Amino acid sequence: MDITIDMIKELREKTGCGIMDCRSALQNAAGNMDAAIEELREKGLKKAEKRANREASEGRLEVYIHTAGSPVVLVEVNSETDFVAKSDTFKELAHEIALQIAAASPKYISEADIPAEVIEEEKAIITTRVREEGKPEAIIPKIVEGFMKKFLDENVLLNQKYIRDESRTITDLINDKVAALGERIVVRRFVRWALGETTPAQTDEEEAA
Repeated sequence: MDITIDMIKELREKTGCGIMDCRSALQNAAGNMDAAIEELREKGLKKAEKRANREASEGRLEVYIHTAGSPVVLVEVNSETDFVAKSDTFKELAHEIALQIAAASPKYISEADIPAEVIEEEKAIITTRVREEGKPEAIIPKIVEGFMKKFLDENVLLNQKYIRDESRTITDLINDKVAALGERIVVRRFVRWALGETTPAQTDEEEAA
């Protein structure tokens, strides 16, 4: 099958990969766009895996302010090199992550960031609730497991469904850009402010007063 310029352009727009890589992937896939996308994704992820121990200290601070003025999000997204950090693909990713945080209000970046006591408290609350509902003791652990998965998927940024495409997660979104750019990408930290919200520190101060 002949690989046309339009096909290469379409693949490049979808993946952010270089012209030669797009041409090669389309040739290997006999013009099948989905197969070519998957090949480029796997190739990019393998390349990035080899660099897994490299420090990701470049990047950008992305600010998102809703049109109404609230919420406001500040997120730091890191890459390995300044070259990648300045690319349109990386800037677009940082913007989408900020938008996700504004819309979906995650509390943590990854599951590893959740304090053990928070997990245990959540499990205890769910366990108590399902017992009070009269669920058989034998199936309670399975029920708790299901509720905990929902808790993680709602509160952990990397687990959340991407607001523009709920068939994918934020991890999927990041991995697509990792595949295209061939570098580690790390969401380092974020803050989200919404008008009228009270922080835990403010609550403690109010109680002390």
